[in-house]
Amino acid sequence: MKMTSFFSGLICFSILFATIAYSRNRETRINICGTAGSDLCVLLRKNGIGVNVYPNPREAITHASEGSGVFVLADAYPKGKTSMSNKLLKTAKEKGLRLYVEYPGCLPGLDIRDTVIATRWERGVVVSKVFGKRLSPMSILGIGGCHVIPAKVKDPLVVLGRVAGLDKAAYGLKGVKTYPILFREKNMLVAMTRLSSFATGRYEPQPYWKALWQYILSWVSGDKNIRLHRWLSYVSPMYGKNVPLPPDAMQTSIREGVQWMFNGHFFVDSAWNKLFLKDQGTSAYPLGPPVGRYWPNGNGSLGIFEGQLSHILYNGSQQIHYWVRADNQGQVAYALAAAGNYFKEEHYYKIASNLANFIFYHSNLRSGPKNDKNSPAFGFIGWATTTPDVFYGDDNSRLLLGLIGAEAYLKTDRWNKQIAECIMANFRTTGREGFLRDRIEQTKLLKHGWKYYWDQNLINPHPHFEAWMWACYLWLYHETGYKPLLTKTENAIRITMQDYPKKWIWTNGLQQERARMILPLAWLVRIQDTPQHRKWLNEVVSGMLKYQAPCGAIEEELGTPGKGFCPPPKSNQAYGTGEEPLIFRNGEPVSDMLYTCNFALFALNEAAHATKNKKYEAAEKKLADFLIRIQVRSAKHEALNGTWIRTFDFGQWDYWGSNGDIGWGAWSTNTGWTQGWIVPSMVLLEKNQSFWTLTKRSTIKDVMHQTVRIMFGKNARF
Repeated sequence: MKMTSFFSGLICFSILFATIAYSRNRETRINICGTAGSDLCVLLRKNGIGVNVYPNPREAITHASEGSGVFVLADAYPKGKTSMSNKLLKTAKEKGLRLYVEYPGCLPGLDIRDTVIATRWERGVVVSKVFGKRLSPMSILGIGGCHVIPAKVKDPLVVLGRVAGLDKAAYGLKGVKTYPILFREKNMLVAMTRLSSFATGRYEPQPYWKALWQYILSWVSGDKNIRLHRWLSYVSPMYGKNVPLPPDAMQTSIREGVQWMFNGHFFVDSAWNKLFLKDQGTSAYPLGPPVGRYWPNGNGSLGIFEGQLSHILYNGSQQIHYWVRADNQGQVAYALAAAGNYFKEEHYYKIASNLANFIFYHSNLRSGPKNDKNSPAFGFIGWATTTPDVFYGDDNSRLLLGLIGAEAYLKTDRWNKQIAECIMANFRTTGREGFLRDRIEQTKLLKHGWKYYWDQNLINPHPHFEAWMWACYLWLYHETGYKPLLTKTENAIRITMQDYPKKWIWTNGLQQERARMILPLAWLVRIQDTPQHRKWLNEVVSGMLKYQAPCGAIEEELGTPGKGFCPPPKSNQAYGTGEEPLIFRNGEPVSDMLYTCNFALFALNEAAHATKNKKYEAAEKKLADFLIRIQVRSAKHEALNGTWIRTFDFGQWDYWGSNGDIGWGAWSTNTGWTQGWIVPSMVLLEKNQSFWTLTKRSTIKDVMHQTVRIMFGKNARF
């Protein structure tokens, strides 16, 4: 009872404090040269701070009362610079005004260059102690699409530079080329970029930017009591960390998750296909501007793009991966088929079917040697339409599982033949111990033949590349009884578990390896429910759940040093030069929706159903709750509304992470890897069903005998 009274009193005190602070804010009025709809004006009004808006610096300085402050904003950024005449500056000095001037073309006494540099990997770094403990030196400020005007400054407060780290510049600034972006000059605070575009440009992390702007406002206005209790953001999580979810939250999440694919116009349409192909060119990693908001969505017959790149432009939008990858086609087909079944909407079924047909009949993904029964490449599906002669077992496995799930929901066996052929194409290039090479190129496969890979003595304890193809082998064994699939897979899993966790090779982190490994272990328990197999499964699940936060998030973890395939950068210069994790060191509260949480949700559901383990069931429900909460809500950026951005800092409850990954950074989105597993996994949770039971009526056994004879010869034993 006493504790309840204490908390009630604490809540009342907090409300009273906020009310007093809000009232104090109302006593202050800020003079702004800019537009009334600018981020700063909107933020100030949200916090009860009065704003006087003027169309140009002359009127702002003329009307400002003596001793007050004036903000001169760069509303024409990045093309138009601000301009301040010597006469105006003299007037401001005579009136005792403090100025905030951003993105100036010139200022008396300052060496400002006539150029503008558009940056890509650079981030803001605090180099002064003036901001207090919340924003200490070496703190990192993310600035989307930053354009900076170079200037020579003696003692800047914040600089722009290419640095490694999450919240702090891990290696300092030694040897880093920097550009001052905030500094004091007499009676002015000068910003060499548009700092006031924090909401439009989606600057992160928000607590740091809040602290920075609280300092700027206090310094310019002279009011030390200014407090920003509320922040402005145009991209935010659907729900707060502790807000009770409505009863239909998961249903809404599924609906929004599917709708995002249409919001972003990722389905290629014949009306603009030629333009897309022109932008795509011959690049293996094609990218381009966002698809026009009013352009039509295709029906899946020409495929779907991968998603949005991580790089945020100055207006808050993101470029598109104009990349039609095979794995995304299969994964999206699964998500749409699941949603079609859940909502009873036929047009989702049609698009799912078209995507699958695109893979096999209307693209180069299964053409040429891949469609020749006498070729060692027969059965494989190419990585992407721009790289159809490269095969990843990892990508093939997600494509295959997606198609298997889509078939179950569509109640068809239309692609059974191609599914069996692709699984067996991978299987006959799997080595003696049950491991695949990470990547096989068609030219080398045609040169060496499939037996070259079949006979290799390869050990590769790397679940990211191996585990889900093992799951395909186990599923196909269960459906057909083809014993070699089980024998090789069980052997590879045994070797991998003997090396767990210290000898595991990890890609961007150890958690994603666990998330991938859970699926084949769960299905191995389905096939052979032994104490050993349950022990292996529990080891991996428990290892992952050790890092599950109370909010349901799975915290990222780096594995054994030296075993990382894509480890954190070892220098500032290495930042942004390859694939890398969202964290710099263990203990940072960041989750990954591209590599970990998405696959973990699906796999935990399979583990829970296979074992009836309440711990697994509780963990998946907590994870689903977390994913529902952090799904993107954005009225301004329709192309983001309903997606899951790769990164989420569950400590700050916002989209923040180290953005050094060259291909799929912190703010990237993915139609297949992310939406393609989260959406249908939620459908399974809603129906209290597993993928294993969903697909149990498959008729793939009918084509297996012929497939084995094609792959291993007419005399092959089944």
